[in-house]
Amino acid sequence: MPASSITREALNTLRPPPGEHHGPLPPLMLALTLVTGVVDAASYLKLGHVFVANMTGNIVFLGFALAGAGGLSVASSLTAIAAFLLGAFAGGLLAARSATHRGYLLRGASFVQGTLVGAALLVAVLISEPPSSVARYALLVPLALAMGVQNAAAQRLAIPELTTTVLTRTLTGLASESSWVGGPGSQLGRRLLAVAAMLLGALTGGLLVLHASIAAALAVACVVVLAVALTVHRLSRPDAAWARA
Repeated sequence: MPASSITREALNTLRPPPGEHHGPLPPLMLALTLVTGVVDAASYLKLGHVFVANMTGNIVFLGFALAGAGGLSVASSLTAIAAFLLGAFAGGLLAARSATHRGYLLRGASFVQGTLVGAALLVAVLISEPPSSVARYALLVPLALAMGVQNAAAQRLAIPELTTTVLTRTLTGLASESSWVGGPGSQLGRRLLAVAAMLLGALTGGLLVLHASIAAALAVACVVVLAVALTVHRLSRPDAAWARA
């Protein structure tokens, strides 16, 4: 795929052209992908080697913990998984209530997610670091709930290559569907942006957690999520063609 086509595809993802089938949703999903990197960096580095968004990693960590590996907690992994599932269930309820308008769905999910991340931010501001065992769970639960809501909304929105969390399929597509191996070479620009957004989020979260505080990382995540909610609220006209389910 020519470099010019990849660049054009990336630019169209960042700034969708008029009439784009998914409207303003692609850049907003990229913003939420960045949030995933930020909060997973915070949870992994400060909450006992556990993820709040990447449940594949938690399942693997759970297996390691059950096998007796040090530095991992069965309780933390199970708590994160349970809270994420509860958040995904809540996200499914929100999706059912906004089934005919994708903008309203993302708006509602992002406001709920922002509230939950804001609750975790308040806890982070009030505690001292390193967090105690109780404080870790007080942070872990609302963050995993928030990411469950986000993932449920992303799955219902179904924007190609923008799941906001899972990059294994994205990376597989980058390699296996390349024109170098006879593949269509499509979506390379968007896929590269998704990987870059996750990497940038993890880098930002890691730097803030390691050199400032977990509260600083959560503040960035909260601001981005609420910005997504406010943006989609402003753009969600009832008759918008892209909003149809």
